[in-house]
Amino acid sequence: MKIAIIIIALGFCSFLLTYLIRRIAYKHKFVDIPNERSLHHVPTPTGGGLAIVITWYIGISILFFLKMIDGALYFALLSGILLAIVSLIDDFVDLKPSVRLLFHFITAIIAFVFLKGLRPFIIPGVDMDYFFLIYPIAIVGMVWFINLFNFMDGVDGFASLEALIISLVLFILSSDIINILLIACILGFLYWNWPKAKIFMGDVGSTQLGFILIVLGIHFHNTLQFSILNWIMLSSPFWFDATFTLYRRWRNGEKLSQAHRKHTYQRIVQSGFSHQKVNFYLIGINALVVLMIFIYREINILKIPLFLTSLVFFYLITKLVDKKVPFK
Repeated sequence: MKIAIIIIALGFCSFLLTYLIRRIAYKHKFVDIPNERSLHHVPTPTGGGLAIVITWYIGISILFFLKMIDGALYFALLSGILLAIVSLIDDFVDLKPSVRLLFHFITAIIAFVFLKGLRPFIIPGVDMDYFFLIYPIAIVGMVWFINLFNFMDGVDGFASLEALIISLVLFILSSDIINILLIACILGFLYWNWPKAKIFMGDVGSTQLGFILIVLGIHFHNTLQFSILNWIMLSSPFWFDATFTLYRRWRNGEKLSQAHRKHTYQRIVQSGFSHQKVNFYLIGINALVVLMIFIYREINILKIPLFLTSLVFFYLITKLVDKKVPFK
């Protein structure tokens, strides 16, 4: 009961902090000005994700001192403070992509060390070099997820909603209270970010959510609560869009560091759908993915077929959107 009260209080603090940050952002004109790549039409305060960051780190510290969180996980997550600082600076002053990427890698490596790497996959007859092959791939994957969550934060409430859904499923699969804490911290912010958004989360929020979710995914994989493959499929609505869009832009010879609005979810909005409707579609797509996860967890032989089916599903959605708003 005591921890439930603490988590509810932190959710309320996230709500109040977001309101306060919004007032400060307006006062100091720290707003996102619409441009040709924007999906919003009025200047909107940003940096609201700082409320999630503050309440989150207070929350996990309380869980740690109450011995309700594994020490390795706590310090792995704590390394995200470096990421939060760099991302907050980037919200005020545009840092060079190389500088951002450097700190993303530093944060990912520190967290990965505290997590003690990645538990080996059990693949009969296959022997892999984890230190020189799998570990580097895992760290690059962590950095990519940090960035892609930032890329996917372009519709009101979109990134927050995806993080909520992933956290909820992680709780169902692991029964770990840390997921409820994350949900509470996000909900306090989401009230202000739901369409039409009164404040954006900014890089400080989006990169942090990506970092937290990938660290939790690896931790639960290592503690045998579920496989990282479950997590990969659970987060597929985001990483598929971000990765496939990046590939198509690379194939077109575009400058990858340049801002754009070619992601599938962005083009759905351009085709005439409201931000709120896109969010409801996201809920529906996630529900389908979660259903497939629970099916193959019961019938293991369906794991690969259902995973491939989900990717084909996302590809078909992308091609359908291409007909409405061509990928130029």
